[in-house]
Amino acid sequence: MMDAMASEQTRPMAAPPTRAQPTDEPSNAATRAWRTRLLVAGIVLAAVNLRPAITSLGALLEEVRDGLGMSGSLAGVLTSVPPLCFAAFGVTAPRLARRFGSGAVVCAGMAAITAGLLMRPYVGGAAGFLAASALALMGIAVSNVLMPVIVKRHFPDRVGSMTGLYSMALALGTAVAAAVTVPMTGALGGSWQTGLAVWAGLAAAAVLPWLPLVRERERDSAVGNGHGAPSGGHSSTGRPSMGRPSTGLPSGRPSAAPLRVTRSRTAWALAVFFGLQATAAYITMGWMPQIFRDAGVPASTAGLLLAVTMAMGVPLAFVIPRVATRLPHQGPIVVALGACGLVGYAGLYLAPAGGAWAWALLLGVANCAFPLALTMVGMRARTGAGVVQLSAFAQSTGYLISIPGPLLVGVLYQHSGGWGLPLALMTALMIPQTVVGVLAGRDRTVEDEAAR
Repeated sequence: MMDAMASEQTRPMAAPPTRAQPTDEPSNAATRAWRTRLLVAGIVLAAVNLRPAITSLGALLEEVRDGLGMSGSLAGVLTSVPPLCFAAFGVTAPRLARRFGSGAVVCAGMAAITAGLLMRPYVGGAAGFLAASALALMGIAVSNVLMPVIVKRHFPDRVGSMTGLYSMALALGTAVAAAVTVPMTGALGGSWQTGLAVWAGLAAAAVLPWLPLVRERERDSAVGNGHGAPSGGHSSTGRPSMGRPSTGLPSGRPSAAPLRVTRSRTAWALAVFFGLQATAAYITMGWMPQIFRDAGVPASTAGLLLAVTMAMGVPLAFVIPRVATRLPHQGPIVVALGACGLVGYAGLYLAPAGGAWAWALLLGVANCAFPLALTMVGMRARTGAGVVQLSAFAQSTGYLISIPGPLLVGVLYQHSGGWGLPLALMTALMIPQTVVGVLAGRDRTVEDEAAR
């Protein structure tokens, strides 16, 4: 098709139209539609792979601890590695996307997840396990940051529904990994190494739809640098690209002064909200099965309870962003989610086994603060460049805030010999999470606040 387009350009202006010309527009429309479907498939498959590395480990944490000789405190370090990697590597995502394109970065991220999950059960020793886990989490970190950017760039009129779609896919991958890791490990011979490594196959499948989008970046880069089509061309979705690359990042030409997102109170509120909800989520994913197992619940049932908690995000992750985008203030949603978390933690303390299913459901609802936070990232900035900076700042700062939580839970659990103090900590953190979430939900943009 490119040869045909080149030959068209060499013909004289007065030449009569050929019979092939009328078919160009339908062909271009079909190509754009195919690219859009491929992008949606890539977003969904990438989202599915953003949590199995964590929840599959949570389901087998006791077996991994025994196999690697880990103490409770060292296991707490292990459960703190995800937010540490997300904070350290997530901040590099905008720079990498500007240089290589967001499609290429996400594709490389999926490849890193594949390699890390495949290697970590077999490298030997706790240090090797941590290093391989960090490789997988690095891929997750950059993809975490770029998902809102890709949605904002390619689906500007469908931010709520597309955020809901990939949040739902993320919750589905999280829940499935929690539910099937233990029984699948038994079916594969009972080795925890095999039970963890099998998830590399799912990550490998997510690489495939991003490969054509890596090549798309080459054309989009030419447009952004002024070597291709003029401004006002079309993106792969068929919408006007305004001469920008497909990453949604600013092009190299002069523009307005860079956004100083740290001057925005809303940006800070969103970062703290993101950090506290991430603290609760990683404590839940890393430790909730152990809470139930210590209460006498069988290991397979404990994994299923974690799956139920994660599965609550499948429908709610689609509904909450759509509702949030229709509200001028997202504070009421924040308060409702926080109340569910408080009741769930109280139930885990008072009757962990007797009301296990109810507490799992309530904590699942509370964990839907994550898709809400992602939605607010897209709503609290007006421009694609603003979303990039806000997403990187809120997620990197938020994950940095969340690092001590899982580690502190492990230390409190080991030294107190029970779950009273850890659950008190989780309950206490839910209150400031609700407060800053209400502040982050106010109808304003970081561009306006930074300008003031």
